[in-house]
Amino acid sequence: MIKILFLCHGNICRSPMGEFVMKDLVKKVGRESEFHIASAAVSREEIGNPVYPPARRELAKHGIRCDGHAAHQITRAELESYDHIYYMDASNARYLKRLFGEDAAKCRPLLDHDVADPWYTGDFTATWNDILEGCTAILEEL
Repeated sequence: MIKILFLCHGNICRSPMGEFVMKDLVKKVGRESEFHIASAAVSREEIGNPVYPPARRELAKHGIRCDGHAAHQITRAELESYDHIYYMDASNARYLKRLFGEDAAKCRPLLDHDVADPWYTGDFTATWNDILEGCTAILEEL
């Protein structure tokens, strides 16, 4: 079982988009039984909240549902148990370093540039495109 965890600041926009896009991609290629895919936050600000409505709408435009999601902060157990952990921007990397010190080195960026936070930009389509690009590359790599 390949375990993948996506991270962003609050776990209500980018990381759940990554989670549900990746789940959709592996399902489409018939490999869903090979993966465990989830998402988490680096902060505690949105704990318990569902996917942010504009992010939910962007996923729905592409036929992807995200029911039942509740934001949570990454735990040390998750850090240790996931094979691949992807964060969305440099700020997430700094939070991870504060939370886990040198152990955060196992986490890596989804792309070679920051995935812009649509909470601030309002551009959920651009975020979708970046996340799809990153998830597609992960699937090709694995």
